[in-house]
Amino acid sequence: MPRPRVRPSGRSLLARPVVIGLVVLVVLAIVGVVALRTTASDTTAVRTEEVVREVPEGPGSSSTVQLDATVYLPDVPEPAPAVILAHGFGGDKSSVDGQARDLASRGLVVLAYSARGFGASTGRIGLNDPDREVADARALIDYLATRPEVQLDVPGDPRVGVAGGSYGGALALMAAGTDPRIDADAASITWNDLNQSLFPNYSAAAGSGTPTTTPAPSENGDAGVLKRGWAGIFFGAGVLPAGGGGSTDAGSDTSGATTAGQGASAPVLDPSDPAAACGRFALNVCAAYATSAVGGQPSPETTELLRQRSPSSVAASITAPTLLVQGQRDTLFGLEQADATARQIADAGGSVQVRWFDGGHDAGGTGPVADAAVADFLVDHLTGDPHPADPSFAYTLAGDPTDQGDRARDLVAARYPGLSGEADTERTEFALTSATGTPTQIIARPPGASPSAVSSFPGVGSLSGLPGGASDALGPLLAGDLPGQTASFVSEPLERSFTVTGSTTVDVTVGPTTAESGTVLFAKLYDVSDDGRRTLPSGLVSAVRVAPSATPTTVTVSLPAITHQIAAGHRIEVAFATTDQNYAVPLEPAAISVALTDGRVALPTVPAENTTSSFPVVPVVGITALAALVAALAVAATVRARRRTAADVDPALTDVPLVITDLAKNYANGFRAVDGVSFRVETGQVLGLLGPNGAGKTTTLRMLMGLITPSAGSIRVFGHAVTPGAPVLSRLGSFVEGSGFLPHLSGRDNLELYWRATGRPLADAHLEDALDIADLGRSVDRKVKSYSQGMRQRLAIAQAMLGLPDLMVLDEPTNGLDPPQIRTMRDVLIRYARTGRTVLVSSHLLAEVEQTCTHVVVMNKGVVVSAGTVEDLIGASGPVEFRVDRPADAAEVLRRLDGVGEVVVDEDTGAVKAQLGATDPAVAIRTLVTGGIAVSSASRSTRLEDVFLELVHDDTASGDRPEPTTTSGARA
Repeated sequence: MPRPRVRPSGRSLLARPVVIGLVVLVVLAIVGVVALRTTASDTTAVRTEEVVREVPEGPGSSSTVQLDATVYLPDVPEPAPAVILAHGFGGDKSSVDGQARDLASRGLVVLAYSARGFGASTGRIGLNDPDREVADARALIDYLATRPEVQLDVPGDPRVGVAGGSYGGALALMAAGTDPRIDADAASITWNDLNQSLFPNYSAAAGSGTPTTTPAPSENGDAGVLKRGWAGIFFGAGVLPAGGGGSTDAGSDTSGATTAGQGASAPVLDPSDPAAACGRFALNVCAAYATSAVGGQPSPETTELLRQRSPSSVAASITAPTLLVQGQRDTLFGLEQADATARQIADAGGSVQVRWFDGGHDAGGTGPVADAAVADFLVDHLTGDPHPADPSFAYTLAGDPTDQGDRARDLVAARYPGLSGEADTERTEFALTSATGTPTQIIARPPGASPSAVSSFPGVGSLSGLPGGASDALGPLLAGDLPGQTASFVSEPLERSFTVTGSTTVDVTVGPTTAESGTVLFAKLYDVSDDGRRTLPSGLVSAVRVAPSATPTTVTVSLPAITHQIAAGHRIEVAFATTDQNYAVPLEPAAISVALTDGRVALPTVPAENTTSSFPVVPVVGITALAALVAALAVAATVRARRRTAADVDPALTDVPLVITDLAKNYANGFRAVDGVSFRVETGQVLGLLGPNGAGKTTTLRMLMGLITPSAGSIRVFGHAVTPGAPVLSRLGSFVEGSGFLPHLSGRDNLELYWRATGRPLADAHLEDALDIADLGRSVDRKVKSYSQGMRQRLAIAQAMLGLPDLMVLDEPTNGLDPPQIRTMRDVLIRYARTGRTVLVSSHLLAEVEQTCTHVVVMNKGVVVSAGTVEDLIGASGPVEFRVDRPADAAEVLRRLDGVGEVVVDEDTGAVKAQLGATDPAVAIRTLVTGGIAVSSASRSTRLEDVFLELVHDDTASGDRPEPTTTSGARA
């Protein structure tokens, strides 16, 4: 039939200028955003000049080394301050090209160069030898003092800063500690003590360790454990011949990096030369690594060599303002390295600023955020009057690795705790108990240290850092601790969330050992959820070596420095493992006893202010204008709609929760999802809405909730007509097709936010009653993204019950629940209805409907095919089952009765099942007995499933609509 013509209403006339206004606002907003972005991306032109500088090969040497460099010159009229920019290990000057251009565009002269043994520079890699690489930096400052483009403080003393990341960061610090001409230095993701970084031992005799005043102090014991994974990567990169190198330090810009060591004078490997195995390394560095790699612990000579090449050797001499940027996801140079450097500089009277960020060697290096912080720091301290470094402390609270996209939060504290007079770091103690129930646990190291636990991968970090679905695939296979190799100590569930900021300390007593290698353990701090899932933040572990002793030894262990929020209801677990794939573990088998000395662990925290912006600032003006206009239109439309619906009330139905009459829903493609549905639900009923997929159940519920409008018919809730936004919907609670919870909020926060959106007082929500029903316990204060499907389902039902609505509508409420939870939910719904309220449940679980509901409406292909009480529906249908002595003869007798339908004999049980139709079962029994057949029992099927299947058995693709039926007592 032709569609009726629609007269323009006041709303449609209003819509035309509104649409025009919206278009204008959108255009203005877009133009504003584009204009702002264009302005921001406009940079000053940068000129470059290639230079090669010759420097002595070593002190007193007549040989020279050529350093390949690029000078970046800003387009400024006067001499400008300069910056020496050093690259990471395995890179060269082109690795920092992007960072250099950014600094030059800010008005600084930048000299980027390739260190010895890298790029086109000659010489051998000395790992920042003070007499070579560090001396090279001083020579480059001499060179900058001769450039007319560089601003001078006095002749021979340029206004200069030095910066770098990783290998280059250590160079920057060591240059600042040996050359007083440096006016500012910035070091990213680098080491304080290279010996501790490559051969860590995070333990010391109890009571003699590092003061725990700063957030991330660490013990630095002797004879540490070789980080075999990282050491192999670096040594491998250094021995590669020309053309085979590559950056092992993730940096800010490596896209244009030339191959390490491909200069004309790079060492050529000769198989007959004993030094060939050293590649481009200096021979003393090569020999130190070779001797230590075999035994897995450093010789005294190696320890001395590495400490000479560490900022710790000169940090007390650094007088220039210093910025330390350290990555929170870094199994090579952890947060404790920057903490140690900051303490050493501050203790000597220097000024230092510390920033931790969500990056590091296991997360792509520094990146734009860290590089921007370095650039801002250098510009601030080189272009203005001399002033101390900003004492504030910034760190990032990263999202949970399982968290499905949770945003990281940037936090800022006024001070870095514990530096030269600042208040010490706050530490909170938690009691731990042995996971086995016995205070002392015995763990084993297998022969050959195989199999070994896997905590992380060098350059990737924890398994959660793997790309794509690799973490899901490999995590269960590789992650975690191995049985028999780990001693665990756990806390009680936390009453409230706790943010760990720094390194945790714990005292542990280790059993006696006479092994020459001592006792090697790997300490870890786990976050254990209430469902037992263990999270190892950033895959970090602390290697510990306890010296041989004939008696038990008590040591203080520094656990890895992290930033991590442990949610309420989670547990803290401290674990000690005997193996780790990334370390050189002793190969001899051993049995080791481990016990916590006092059963407590001290966790640090640094209170800070969240500075993360929750929305983009640029388009906020346009968005605000759009939102105001849309809100005004919505208010006007709502007021108009409510005025109409307020008058549409049937007084005779004000006490009836729900009446649906001739409801229909047509779609534009001609499909009729609902066709003339009518039923009524009385107070106190629990009504089950049944039907196969595509029956129209969910469409009916969506119209009931006002989410979509019907094509025909009416829906009345307590006599009021239902339309989108109708006030009467405030008496309805619902859960249909997903709850829409915000994953980054806790369950409690989601419920409170949902209720606030209604505009009603929080006291009216009866929140605690709803939470008792949901039975989530402490999990209600965890983020929803960590919930299981069953927990989400229970939270959704609690949301539907907020305000204790008079009519509650639930679509498949038991999805994801286990049998005990289903039973609990069944009891909840029954009790809820007994209070005088009404429940409408759509479900596929027929057994649950049969046990839960008082009434049933069955839909099929958009129409109601049956309605009534559960008892009447079951009693009016289904076959009668006869137990007889001669089943075959009984079947023939029953088939001869008028009105009897299908009769079958169950071959397994011998029972005879007959569709009696209108025939009274008593007549059938009398006929059987008269025919000489003994009848032991007769019963009608009482399974709702049988009735349901009978009602929808003709559900074919023909599209024919079944005829509706109504049992006695039904209200269809």
